[in-house]
Amino acid sequence: MRNILVLAAIAIVVALIMARTAENLASDPGALSSVLTPASPMATMPRPDTALTAVPSPSAAGRSVSVPRDSHGQYWTAGHIDGQRMEFLIDTGATTVALNQTSASRFGLYPNQDDYRITISTANGTVKAAPTRISTIEVSGIVVHDVEAIVLPDEALAHNLLGVSFLNKLRRFALADGTMVLEP
Repeated sequence: MRNILVLAAIAIVVALIMARTAENLASDPGALSSVLTPASPMATMPRPDTALTAVPSPSAAGRSVSVPRDSHGQYWTAGHIDGQRMEFLIDTGATTVALNQTSASRFGLYPNQDDYRITISTANGTVKAAPTRISTIEVSGIVVHDVEAIVLPDEALAHNLLGVSFLNKLRRFALADGTMVLEP
């Protein structure tokens, strides 16, 4: 019985620490980048179940964009790379912007086999990725330049990920009431 009480007490302490950490990360999005692990793109994420919408909204320091959470708890938005429309899953767990080969080819990026030199750990195992930089990514009027990215084979990445290499170039990004808020 004593062992059960000790384990219960430890579980409560761990839960409190995790809740405090989540609260701190939500209030300070910059702190999020210090605890991220390497990108973990998944090949079988569900498609967005609603239209891709990012809603510009006024803020005290300028313009912000609000991206609503879908029924799967994910944040989908449309954006543009070199004028080409792309769908993105906003992924604070992805270190960089990650594109599949088909999407990369839409704006003229065709990595050679030798370019796939970075090993990436994913939920489905490891895969080789081609590092690159994207000159401009635009999401609902927010324009970010010189963004680190990777290209993965189509079979390794079903959906493009808008990762931390984009998000860290913003003034602020945060989660609030089921909405991802982006501020340039």
